[in-house]
Amino acid sequence: MKHGKKYQEAAKLVDRATLYDPAEAVALVKKSATAKFDETIEAHIRTGCDGRHADQQIRGAVVLPNGTGKNVRVLVFAKGAKAEEAEAAGAEFVGAEELIPKIQNEGWFDFDVVVATPDMMGVVGRLGRVLGPKGLMPNPKAGTVTMDVTKAVQEIKAGKIEYRLDKSNIVHVPVGKASFTEEQLNENFQALIDALNKAKPSALKGQYMKSVTLASTMGPGVKINPVKLA
Repeated sequence: MKHGKKYQEAAKLVDRATLYDPAEAVALVKKSATAKFDETIEAHIRTGCDGRHADQQIRGAVVLPNGTGKNVRVLVFAKGAKAEEAEAAGAEFVGAEELIPKIQNEGWFDFDVVVATPDMMGVVGRLGRVLGPKGLMPNPKAGTVTMDVTKAVQEIKAGKIEYRLDKSNIVHVPVGKASFTEEQLNENFQALIDALNKAKPSALKGQYMKSVTLASTMGPGVKINPVKLA
């Protein structure tokens, strides 16, 4: 893959053989984010877990103290008073069965997160095939299946992100934007690491975080020393 001049210039700032301290890595990633748009900064954490075993799965959510820098559009499946509550909390879309054909047949996906009250999960379950692959299926562990829709919507709007293992046992999550201050990015990254450390499966043998990389949308990856994060 051939990279452009900007990427090559940015890559010169980063020593690929070095494992940086978290604060140094944040500073480098910010410096190497030179695109014309506000790049997202993501953390990629390769774990020693084997997600094929239920007792080594990692899944949860954490509220980043400084948010994600992204306006998150929330869809809530709820009825009656809970639907009104969701609207009052600031959810962009609220509905019930009538949304099923719109999503299933018309391919409507103008939302980033789906929340549902437990009584609506029978309805939402019918969308498993389309929501599942996109990572949009509500889940009690992530706090998106709940009766407290006000709290769920407010936390998502405030910068709550979901983390989970992918097929390669890696966690990919945004920790902010290139326009954030180093302090804001450091606080967000630390909140994520704290949450992941708490979520460490007790069944895991050996090293938990094998490699940790921070990267902006268009910039090079900067490796962090995982020993500093335990």
